[in-house]
Amino acid sequence: MDGGFPDRMGVQKRRKVMAKEGNAAEAQLSPAELRGVFGANLRRLGQDAASISALCRDLGINRTQFNRYLAGESFPRPDVLHRICRFFGVDARILLEPVTHIRDTPRDLLRHPFIANYVGAGMMGLSEEEFPSGFYRFSRAAFSEEERFVVGLVHITRRDGFTFLRGFEPKEAMSMHDLPTDPASREFRGFVMPQAEGIAAMVSRNGAVTTSFNYLSRAAALANHFWVGYTVRTTPENPSGRRAARLVYEFLGHDTHKVLAVARSTGYRTASELVPFHRQQLRVNDPFR
Repeated sequence: MDGGFPDRMGVQKRRKVMAKEGNAAEAQLSPAELRGVFGANLRRLGQDAASISALCRDLGINRTQFNRYLAGESFPRPDVLHRICRFFGVDARILLEPVTHIRDTPRDLLRHPFIANYVGAGMMGLSEEEFPSGFYRFSRAAFSEEERFVVGLVHITRRDGFTFLRGFEPKEAMSMHDLPTDPASREFRGFVMPQAEGIAAMVSRNGAVTTSFNYLSRAAALANHFWVGYTVRTTPENPSGRRAARLVYEFLGHDTHKVLAVARSTGYRTASELVPFHRQQLRVNDPFR
């Protein structure tokens, strides 16, 4: 970075002693040392930036003032602190605690400043009205079985403002590929985000290196409980299998009896065994384009 970040060795040494003694909360840091903690945190957080000048432009902070933060000479105003925290994906503890203690894991990818206003911008904007929490029955053409379809269940939940998806692959689908059929191996999870005319979901199994992308829009049905779209998996082209297929979601809510009844019907099915409305929306005799 241009000009380099100044180092406060005294504060660094004091912090190491505090961490070693496990007594950081009780140690009496002076105001200057507290400002030094914040400056050290800024140096660490900004170490990947192209330059201090570029970082200041991205943050909308005057270069001279930013240098004062780095040097441990001042604290930012609350509004500036909020801007810094949002940019780096941290919270106000960076004023008092080493950032390595606050965040032991890498920065949230979708909140990374490089893409936060692009890919991550709409992650928390999916309302219950647009896509309610609860159980859904889904149907799609099987990827590896030309004449068969997959019927399954997924559960949609919301945590910390985000919308998540969870379900299980059919046992038969796993055993066909010599994969374990225990629940942990069959489980898949993903996140759901709003789109201009529907929703999108990214879904993977635990530890998997492949992902499926789902797109759904609400169907014009009387019950208003159906979403129709398509799913695409990240695999090479294969003449004997599909990489994309139409997809139907049907909202079941939280009715235990209905959910259990659907659970007993999940797995591989023929076209004639599909729910009529699902079969109609999948257009089983019309190739997906």
